[in-house]
Amino acid sequence: MKTTIDVPDELLARARLHARVAGVPLRAVVAEGLRLLLETDESVEPYRLPDLSVGDPRADDPLEAYSWQDLSEAAYEHPGGGGR
Repeated sequence: MKTTIDVPDELLARARLHARVAGVPLRAVVAEGLRLLLETDESVEPYRLPDLSVGDPRADDPLEAYSWQDLSEAAYEHPGGGGR
């Protein structure tokens, strides 16, 4: 894709010299520079889910006494009874 960008003169001169010495087109030097920057950019931190916990994390688990079947039935029970 073609695009136009403003590059400081000194940086462009260095990039052209590098391209000439390496025997590659200037566009290859620019593309590789962008690729390296984006692969090693550590300034973008991964998203972390916020901790939205409620209650005391040290308290006993109130659901521990229930079986999976009990929990499943309670989760899918319609308000006012009637089961599923």
